[in-house]
Amino acid sequence: MALYSFKLPDIGEGIAAAEIVGWHVKVGDRIEEDDPIADMMTDKATVEMTAPVSGVLVRAAGDVGDQVAIGAVLAVFEIDSADEVDVPEAGAAAPVPEYALQSQKEATPPPAPSLPAPPPPADTVQRKRIWASPAVRDRARALAIDLADVKPDTDGRIRHRDLDTFLAYNAASGYGTAATSASADETIRVIGLRRRIAENMAASKRHIPHFSYVEEIDVTKLEALRADLNAERGQRPKLSVLPLLVVAICRAIPQFPMMNALYDDEAGIVTRKGAVHLGIATQTDAGLMVPVVRNAQALNIWQLTQEIARLAEAARSGKAKPEELSGSTLTLTSLGALGGIATTPVINRPEVAILGPNKIVERPVVRDGRVAIAQIMNLSISCDHRVVDGWDAARFVQELKRFLETPALLFAF
Repeated sequence: MALYSFKLPDIGEGIAAAEIVGWHVKVGDRIEEDDPIADMMTDKATVEMTAPVSGVLVRAAGDVGDQVAIGAVLAVFEIDSADEVDVPEAGAAAPVPEYALQSQKEATPPPAPSLPAPPPPADTVQRKRIWASPAVRDRARALAIDLADVKPDTDGRIRHRDLDTFLAYNAASGYGTAATSASADETIRVIGLRRRIAENMAASKRHIPHFSYVEEIDVTKLEALRADLNAERGQRPKLSVLPLLVVAICRAIPQFPMMNALYDDEAGIVTRKGAVHLGIATQTDAGLMVPVVRNAQALNIWQLTQEIARLAEAARSGKAKPEELSGSTLTLTSLGALGGIATTPVINRPEVAILGPNKIVERPVVRDGRVAIAQIMNLSISCDHRVVDGWDAARFVQELKRFLETPALLFAF
């Protein structure tokens, strides 16, 4: 028998360390070569590390939320070989397998912790490979659900909706039933994507003096147009309001270039961007992500529909590439059917503005002295008051209102 030390490889992003956001195995488990062992989060991505050898895991580098330095030992395996094992030197680049990537925002990792003492050997068992995000695993653990009993989605990954289905079909066994007494307090460590989100939001609020503006928009004609377009869409995906709003934004930006800009507050430089790279805030099992529609101004409504759907699915499934999750110049965030009357979204730094459409509802309005029923959508915007004046933000939203309330203008070039 011999020990093989697997050192965290340099994944080519110039990082010093990565955070452990999930273990797929535990000490004592028997692991085959190329089996997933841990998910590591860098400043840019979540990387699935796979076993370089077959053997028994006898030591792990830390708990979820701990940092591991590049070149430090991530895991130690006991392998069925008496031969001398070739262990790469610390800091040396090791071959990197294909990784499932999820982009993240800026974060400075703390120093890596030292390895814990090896625990006593445990019985080895052959584990079924289970694909699920840390959030899904945490929820299953809280509900005392064995993920091996849950039927995964068509791609083999277990998601929250699969847990919901499992609970629905196993209600009689007590899963998901209402508690008769208060549950115990629970302490949750803020790690992984949720920690990145917390750091980014805190930095945005700390550095950017936000102000918000909300306008009411009559989208009755826009909704009628959308219904007509969907009736004639053929094999194309169903059109939502979002692509039409994106077209309106792209039509208005040339008159208000400061809205599509990045502010380097350290250098004191504002860069007005010529192309509209629109970030679409997307809720995933792991937290909020912002995939980017590149050159949105060059796409028609059907192309925008397809691209928004593709990016949202890639983000939710963890298959989005780093370049698809960075480089936005303006962000659009929507609560969809949850709606709300208004929002005060937090700016995606270093951008200077973020737009938030709210739910479309029927409301009574007065037209020519008569009360009528109209479809109304509130549109919220938050701006960086250091570079955007309230007057300009209001004028920009009024221009969007003009396009959306007279939708023929969206196509009048």
